[in-house]
Amino acid sequence: MATFLYKLGRLAFRRRHFVALIWVALLTLAGVGAATAPPAGSTSFSIPGTEAQKAFDLLEQRFPGMSADGATARVVFKAPSGERMTDHANKAAVEKTVKELGSGSEVASVADPYTGHAVSKNGTIAYASVKYKVSGMELKDSSKDALKEAAQDARDAGLTVEVGGDALAATPETGSSEVIGIGIAAVVLVITFGSLLAAGFPLLTAIVGVGIGVSTITALASALDLGSTTSTLASMIGLAVGIDYALFIVSRYRAELAEGREREDAAGRAVGTAGSAVVFAGLTVVIALVGLSVVNIPMLTKMGIAAAGTVAIAVLIALTLIPALLGYAGRKVKPAGEKSKLLGGGRTPKKPGRPNMGSRWASFVVRRPVAVLLLGVLGLGAAAIPAASLELGLPDDGSQPTSTTQRRAYDLLSEGFGPGFNGPLMVVVDAKDSAHPEKAFTEVGDEIKGLKDVVTVTPAVPNKAGDTATITVVPGSKPSSQTTEDLVHAIRDKGADIAAKTDAKVLVTGSTAMNIDVSQKLNDALLPYLALVVGLAFLLLIVVFRSVLVPLKAALGFLLSVMAALGAVVAVFQWGWLSGLMNVEQTGPVMSMMPIFMVGVVFGLAMDYEVFLVTRMREAYVHGEKPAQAVVTGFRHGARVVTAAAVIMIAVFSGFIGSTESMVKMIGFGLAIAVFFDAFIVRMAIVPAVLALLGKRAWWLPKWLDRALPDVDVEGEGLRTQSPAAGKDADPDGERELVRV
Repeated sequence: MATFLYKLGRLAFRRRHFVALIWVALLTLAGVGAATAPPAGSTSFSIPGTEAQKAFDLLEQRFPGMSADGATARVVFKAPSGERMTDHANKAAVEKTVKELGSGSEVASVADPYTGHAVSKNGTIAYASVKYKVSGMELKDSSKDALKEAAQDARDAGLTVEVGGDALAATPETGSSEVIGIGIAAVVLVITFGSLLAAGFPLLTAIVGVGIGVSTITALASALDLGSTTSTLASMIGLAVGIDYALFIVSRYRAELAEGREREDAAGRAVGTAGSAVVFAGLTVVIALVGLSVVNIPMLTKMGIAAAGTVAIAVLIALTLIPALLGYAGRKVKPAGEKSKLLGGGRTPKKPGRPNMGSRWASFVVRRPVAVLLLGVLGLGAAAIPAASLELGLPDDGSQPTSTTQRRAYDLLSEGFGPGFNGPLMVVVDAKDSAHPEKAFTEVGDEIKGLKDVVTVTPAVPNKAGDTATITVVPGSKPSSQTTEDLVHAIRDKGADIAAKTDAKVLVTGSTAMNIDVSQKLNDALLPYLALVVGLAFLLLIVVFRSVLVPLKAALGFLLSVMAALGAVVAVFQWGWLSGLMNVEQTGPVMSMMPIFMVGVVFGLAMDYEVFLVTRMREAYVHGEKPAQAVVTGFRHGARVVTAAAVIMIAVFSGFIGSTESMVKMIGFGLAIAVFFDAFIVRMAIVPAVLALLGKRAWWLPKWLDRALPDVDVEGEGLRTQSPAAGKDADPDGERELVRV
C-alpha cells in the first residue's frame, strides 16, 4: 500500500498539470450536470415492513384516488377578539378562502369548516383541511403560492390565519454560522502551517470535493429520489473530512521536508505514509455510512451512500490533487517549523531534539497513566448520564420555531380542539375476508371508544366495494407523547382480538403512527448495525495496526465518546440545558434516527484520529523504539495535526447548528460534541494511557493471524528501500519521467 501510494504521490507531483485538469474537468462536468438536471420531484418516505406503511399501501389499493400519502394542509382561522367564527362576515371570509383553496389543479379535496364540524366549541377557532394529490415534496411552487395567497386574503379580511401540515415544508437553511465554521477552519489552518498558501490547500481541495459531490447529488436527485437533507449531510461530512485528510498529507509533507528530503520525494512519502492512514480512515467512514442501509429505511440508505461517495472523493483528492498543488507551490511551502515571511518573519525550525507540547503531554500521560485513564473515563461517564433518560421521536410542527406559521397553526389547533388533534390516528379496517364487514367496522369503532386517552372516534367510512373502511381517532395527548404511543399499541392489541372474532384486520397509520413505527424500527436496528459496523471496522483496524488490543481499545473508546455525546444531546434538546445558546425554541424527544446516525458517522470520524495518531506510534515502534517512547514520538509528530483537525471538524459541524431544520441542528451539535469528546478525551488522553499500561502487549498478534493477514504497510516500512530522485527538485514543467522504484 505505502509503496503504491508513494508512486502515486510522486506521479501526481510531477504530472500536476494533468491531475489538476482532471479534477477541474470533473468539477465542471458535475456542475453542468447539476445545472441542467430536471428539478427533484417526489422524495418518497416509505418504511418497508412497518404496519403504518402496510396500511398506506392498502389504502392505495382499496381507495384509488384517495392519495393516502398526499400532502395535507390545515388552514386555521381565529376570529378577532370578542367575535366568533360563525359571525356572518367571518363565515363569508372563510367560505371565500375555501373556494380559493379548491381551485388548484393538484388539490384533491377541501373540507369546509362549517359542514365538516371543524369549529371549536367556543366558536373562536376553525380550520379547513386541504388534501393534495401529490406528496409535499412533489407539490409545485404554484400550489404552495396559492395556499399562501388564500391565507393572506383571509388575513386581509381581519382574521388570524396560520397554515400547518407538510404542504409548506421548506428547504432548511443553515444561515451564516456555516460560513463562520469555515472561517474558523481557515484560521486554524493558518496557525497550524504558518503559511497562507499551505493553509489554503486543504480548504481549496475540500471545497472542490464537496462541489463535485453535492453537484453530483443534485444532478441525480430527480432520478434517484434524493431529498435536500441528503446534500446537506454530504456537504457537512465531506467538508470536514476533506479538510482533515488534506491537512494530514500537507503536514506530513512539511515534516518530510524538515528531514531534508527533496520535494518530489517528500510528496511521495507523505502520500505513502499519511496517505495510507487517510485511505483506511476513509474506509472506516465509508463502511459506517454505507452500513446505514441495514436499517432498511430508503431515505437513510440514500443519505448514507451519498455521504459515503463524497468521503471517497475527499480521499481521492487528498491522494492526488494535494501533491499536485504542492508541486505548483514549490519552495513557497516551508518545512515543518518554518513560518512564512508574512506570518512568522521567515522563522527557522526549532532544534530537532526540543520537545513540543504534544510530546510533553504524552510524557505526562505515560508517567501517570492510571490517573489520566480514570479521570477520562469518569468524565465521559458523567457526561453520558443524561442518555439514560433518552426519549426518541420524530419532529412535527410542534417542534418548529414559534416564528413559523406551521408552529402557530399547531398551537391554535391545540388551543381550540385539544393537544391530540394535531396527531389524529387513522385506523384502517380490512374486512375483505370477513363475513359481515359492516359489523366488523362497528365493532372496531366501539372497541376503540372504550380505550384510555381517546377523545373522538369518527364513524367508519367504507370504500365503494364495502370491504375496507377508515376510522379517524383523535387522542387526548399530543402526538409525540408516550400516552399517544401507548394508545397506538392498545388499538393494535384490540385489533388482534377483533381479527380472531371477525376475520377483519385492523391497521393503524397516519403520521403519528408512522413516527412511532419508524422509532421502533430504528431502535430494533441499532444493535445489529452497531455489530456490523464496529465488527467490520475492527477487522480493518487489525489489518492496519497488526494488533488485537489496539482495535479493541479503539472500539471501546468510541462507545464512551458516543454515549457521552448522546448524553449532551439529551441535556440540550430534551432537557433544555443551554437551549437558548443553541437557539432551541422547543425541547422534546430526541430525533429517532439520532442514535443510529451518530453511531455510524461518529465511529467513522473517530477512527480518523485513531488511525492517524496510532499509526505514527506504530511506525516508531516498528522502527525500534520502546512502547512508551513510541507513544511520545507519535504525539510529537501527530498531536498538533490531530488537534487542528479536530478543531476544524468541530467548527464545520458547529456551523450547522444555525440551521432552521431541527434535524440538521441536532445532527450538527451531536457530531461537534462527539468529535470534541473523542479527539480530546479519548484519543488524546485515554488512548496514550491505555497504550502506556499495555506496553508491548498492545502490539501483540497471534502468529497464525499475523501470517494470514495481508501486509498493507501503513507505517511505510517499504519506503525505506526507495531511492529518491537524483538531483534537484522536480523541474517546474514536470516533464521528467517518474523514477522507477
